[in-house]
Amino acid sequence: MYSERNGVADALDGEARCSTPLRAHVDSYEETQKKKCISDVRRTFCLFVTFDLLFVTLLWIIELNVNGGLPKQLNQEVLHYNYHASFFDIFLLAAFRFAVLILAYAVCRLNHWWAVAVTTAVSCAFLIVKVILSKLLSQGAFGYLLPIISFVLAWMETWLLDFKVLPQEMEDESRLQSILDAGAQRAPFLPGPISDGQFYSPPESVADTDDELDDKHGLI
Repeated sequence: MYSERNGVADALDGEARCSTPLRAHVDSYEETQKKKCISDVRRTFCLFVTFDLLFVTLLWIIELNVNGGLPKQLNQEVLHYNYHASFFDIFLLAAFRFAVLILAYAVCRLNHWWAVAVTTAVSCAFLIVKVILSKLLSQGAFGYLLPIISFVLAWMETWLLDFKVLPQEMEDESRLQSILDAGAQRAPFLPGPISDGQFYSPPESVADTDDELDDKHGLI
């Protein structure tokens, strides 16, 4: 009886030891995710979107200084905007990409590619039309550099989100779900609480005891 009880207790201890690391791993992962506002790959994507805006802004400011000074060129390109000669709309295009992508993937934490598809499509269409219809190519190196840089950055954002951010986050979610499923499948095999009644041994019958006493007296 005691060996049977010890065997069941050892089995319970074994199951508890097996489930404890699993539970600890899940709790640790969930606690880490709660501490993080967004995942590491999504944060990298948001940093790249910010880099897109800052880099295009920097190139535009350099272009303004090179072509006659910042105050004069700002007045000419912003206040007296000319679609065929101004780079201001390329800066606004970068600001548009930044606002949409940060709102979609950092604030709303969207898990779909439609937002970056919209920004890339709008950027490509606008840049192609501007290069064809405007006179940027006659304005020196910046007439080539700004449209090309803006075009490349828009496609790099699409590639980064579609091939890095979303697959990595789906892989992390599937890994966590598999861990939880493994714990759920193991839980039904754990035996319930053991009561002393399960190991209760019935007392010997009175009849058997009287017969044994009679045998002993007969032998005497």
